[in-house]
Amino acid sequence: MTRAREVHRSGRIGWLRAAVLGANDGIVSTASLLIGVAAADATRSAVLVAGVAGLAAGALAMAAGEYVSVSSQADTERADLEVERREQAQDSGAEVQELAEIYVGRGVELPLAQQVAKQLMARDALGAHARDELGISATSQPRPLQAAFASAAAFAAGAAIPLLTTAAAPEAQLSLFVASASLFCLAGLGALAARAGGAPLLTGALRVAIWGAFAMAVTAGVGWLFGVAV
Repeated sequence: MTRAREVHRSGRIGWLRAAVLGANDGIVSTASLLIGVAAADATRSAVLVAGVAGLAAGALAMAAGEYVSVSSQADTERADLEVERREQAQDSGAEVQELAEIYVGRGVELPLAQQVAKQLMARDALGAHARDELGISATSQPRPLQAAFASAAAFAAGAAIPLLTTAAAPEAQLSLFVASASLFCLAGLGALAARAGGAPLLTGALRVAIWGAFAMAVTAGVGWLFGVAV
């Protein structure tokens, strides 16, 4: 009988984290910016200009930040692999024993652990140590460009929601419409991310909506204070 192929979610970690972070930041930061500017009694056109500028700046900042951080991770992994490569060239026997001790620590008996270590190193010595000693695998392999594009695109998509709401909402109730639409979309984004990651939907929805509401409330207060001062 043919076994059903198991579906695991760990392969989604790289792009899912970047996409969720980008979209969440796009909605929260842009909505907060728009609400803060609107609270200072700015006109709709001024609010929209601020929002478009925030979208462009935020998307580029997200892309740059993701690229730099993920590239740093990739550089670190490459350096670790180079150290491992040199150690294997100097004393392969010690590396076999090191790998065997890792398996013993996981509950494998020593003779079998040594046999497994020898067989794995005969096939792919560096890959075996990368996976079992360093914790580096193809699933978690850093991809800087993928993370940068995913973050920038997700940020722009998220930021478009409060911007479009601003363009369509009545000017007198701009902040209310932007906040409502943004919180609704944040809750939906949190639930979607939770579903993709296998977490409870309500938990995912609430944790992003609550933080989003807090950010909007703070910027609204800042905008109101500046509007009163002016």
